[in-house]
Amino acid sequence: MSGFKKFLLRGNLVELAVAFVVGAAFAGLVKDFANSFITPLIALLGGKPDYTRLAVDINGTTFPYGVFVTSAVAFFITALIVYFLVVLPTTKLIERMDRGKEATERECPQCLSDIPVKARRCRYCTAEVVPAHEVPSAR
Repeated sequence: MSGFKKFLLRGNLVELAVAFVVGAAFAGLVKDFANSFITPLIALLGGKPDYTRLAVDINGTTFPYGVFVTSAVAFFITALIVYFLVVLPTTKLIERMDRGKEATERECPQCLSDIPVKARRCRYCTAEVVPAHEVPSAR
């Protein structure tokens, strides 16, 4: 039982549970945002795309592909709007906040792997490198 308790209380599992709960809450937020703002906006601009009645019959079996088409169109439009109204502004904000931070890694000139700035030897290809603070500036 103690091993199971350690497993449950391990940091990764707790972080995963928190991420799952926050992700579920965020999914609800995005859904409500789409229903409250995106769907009415689409209806204002071009009418609500509804292809649910489209279907094809093959040997007496009906394939209602219109349901999928309607969902795909709604997903595509929602994804575009969420990208331009949420993801893009958030990315720009994070870039602005990270501007003043100093780099902690740099590229190895031999194997192009990321290594610490102060490294004298690459941990991947073992090539000797000059620490970044000792590199003469090119002018």
